[in-house]
Amino acid sequence: MSDHVYKHLELTGSSPTSVEDAIRNAVKTASQTVRNMHWFEVTDTRGSIGDGDVAYWQVTIKIGFTLEK
Repeated sequence: MSDHVYKHLELTGSSPTSVEDAIRNAVKTASQTVRNMHWFEVTDTRGSIGDGDVAYWQVTIKIGFTLEK
């Protein structure tokens, strides 16, 4: 096993479609500037209601990535 050091980054992704799309939006956006991402953990799920239905999903995640030496 390697002796990696990990850092956590907390993000909130959103989507009008689904929880999964909200997570994917957060991960894809972070991948544009953060290298060495390895895992994520969902820490919070919430949404907004409009016209008696789910209008939007918001999912907060922690992303773990290794620090470069």
